[in-house]
Amino acid sequence: MAHPKGSIARPLSPHLSIWKWGPAMAASILHRVSGNGLAVAGVLVLLWFVGSLAAGPAAYETFTGVMGSPIGMIVLVGISWAFFNHLCSGIRHLVLDVGAGYEVDRNNRWSIISMLLGILLTVLFWAVILFAK
Repeated sequence: MAHPKGSIARPLSPHLSIWKWGPAMAASILHRVSGNGLAVAGVLVLLWFVGSLAAGPAAYETFTGVMGSPIGMIVLVGISWAFFNHLCSGIRHLVLDVGAGYEVDRNNRWSIISMLLGILLTVLFWAVILFAK
């Protein structure tokens, strides 16, 4: 029997409105966000840093002045969080890639741990930089 155009019953693909948000989904999204943040902001700051070193003392002083300002510190803390979050989440993904940790409870637990470790390592990193003199 012929179906009029558009009346064919087709399966619907899953979409965000039917998925229940959980730690694994949040960890996956943050992994992508932190990776993109490192690729964009991290590379731009690195290029500016290297360029200012090559351009001389005045350019380097401008760089350190901006990065030492409150906005610059927010950028640097954000880049370091992106690094540590991406690192911890990447290790989690490596474990998943070998076929381990797919049980829902274990996956959720390691997702939470990887996100918290990213924050903890960022705090420890900045504590060492700011307070170890």
